[in-house]
Amino acid sequence: AFNIKTTIKMSDYTCCSSQMEETLALQSERDFLRAIEENSQFLLTTFTQRHRRFDEFFRELIDLSEKSMNQMFTKTYGRLFTQNAHVFQELFVELRRYYSGGSVSLTEVLSDFWSRLVERVFSLVNPQYQFSEDYLECVSKHAEQLQPFGDVPRKLRVQVTRAFIAARALSQGLATGRDIVNKATKLTADSECVRGLMRQWYCPLCRGVPSLRPCHSLCLNVMKGCLANQADLDTEWNNFIDALYQVSEKLEGPFNMELAADSISVKVSEAIMHMQENSVTISTKVFQGCGSPRPASGRSKRSPKESGGNRRPFRTYTPEEKPTTAAGTNLDRLVTELKERLRPMRGFWVSLPHTICNDGKMAADVTNEDRCWNGQTRGRYLPDVTGDGLVSQINNPEVEVDIARPDVRTRQLIMELRVVTNKLKHAQSGQDMDFMDSECEEGSGSGGGDQGERYNDDWPGYGPQSPPYNKPPRNPATNPAKPTRVRDRNWKWNRNNGQGRVRSAASGHTCSLASLLSFPFLVTVALLWR
Repeated sequence: AFNIKTTIKMSDYTCCSSQMEETLALQSERDFLRAIEENSQFLLTTFTQRHRRFDEFFRELIDLSEKSMNQMFTKTYGRLFTQNAHVFQELFVELRRYYSGGSVSLTEVLSDFWSRLVERVFSLVNPQYQFSEDYLECVSKHAEQLQPFGDVPRKLRVQVTRAFIAARALSQGLATGRDIVNKATKLTADSECVRGLMRQWYCPLCRGVPSLRPCHSLCLNVMKGCLANQADLDTEWNNFIDALYQVSEKLEGPFNMELAADSISVKVSEAIMHMQENSVTISTKVFQGCGSPRPASGRSKRSPKESGGNRRPFRTYTPEEKPTTAAGTNLDRLVTELKERLRPMRGFWVSLPHTICNDGKMAADVTNEDRCWNGQTRGRYLPDVTGDGLVSQINNPEVEVDIARPDVRTRQLIMELRVVTNKLKHAQSGQDMDFMDSECEEGSGSGGGDQGERYNDDWPGYGPQSPPYNKPPRNPATNPAKPTRVRDRNWKWNRNNGQGRVRSAASGHTCSLASLLSFPFLVTVALLWR
């Protein structure tokens, strides 16, 4: 980006009359800016269209995941599920908010989901008892040792956090790429650049040889002088493109968003079945550790066996029953198309002068070195082609560039590229820079607790020989505090300002495993949720 200084002094003419040069200078600037716009259109179109397609696709996956869960649980549990559907609805509200860029910790979202679910179900499956807040808090404290859902909540957390972190990072990265291209190409040429442009393109007109095109090397020197600041984007730009490419590969592989979205309802069903199979042992241990709860009065004092005649076993859908995936495309196709478009973007800013000068309308062919405009007449252009970037322009023979004054906007764009690249690199490790928990002794943040796990623990198609996931350095950033939640009239809800049961369950040496495994889901849930 440059400051606007395009006028040429009346007395400072080059090859035409002063008045003619002023007119030709304006035309030169228009030609230059049009060439920049035309040659960068591929970048702008790719980032704009790919961002829109991925964004629509990811949002539809979340919608279909919620629809699948609602259908599955309604079919199994009927009215009792619909009465508590807001527990599941809020899970997907928070998942959407995270994906859309909200300040949401996925680990806390999933932890809250399990805790809310159990606070309702624990009372429902034990209607013969009345539970106080203190009693439910005791249940949560014991849950880390009890692990009522087995390993299912951990696996769900690993799948969902890895995929959602990568999906959000990719979507944000594509949007940032679009914005950076817009800023970097919306430039105006300064007076020295315009003078060089006019001299190479329009001096032949005034010298009576309008058909002569500037020599290829002359054109390169002029363009490198005019685009010196853009060339300085190259290193960070290439890092950004590489990071986008790598995240997209993770999304079609171990961090597959389609599999993660589809796994939510399936994993919850697995957790329920695990709890059903181990309910007697778990319930006995809860009562031993927390004491005997107070019996309830009235007709709710009913044993689970009395209502067991209508029990329907919980099951997942068959492939024929499952809702269809996002219409019109799939993740593999989207990623393949994106990678094909990312490859030619590397080195774009350094290559831009060559791209413009390779256009036959802008400069003579490189093989036509003796029959081109060399800045003075027809003939070979003798000066060497200068290097790339601002510092290299100290010896540019065609455009005078002040190398002591780096362009502020270009420096800002470089910083934006570094920030988004860093986010993308963390996403490749299943980490969200905004939610990296400094309290964790092993792992960090929304996706960081299971870095050493092999992919085959969580994803089909990754065998025992799959390489372990390398754990990157931890970031000391901390999670934001969760807002206070108020217990509703029917379900006695209280989050104790974010401390209470959720915090106590997650106080162990592992980051969030305890809070996700915190909440028993007793055997008679299928009896009542129907």
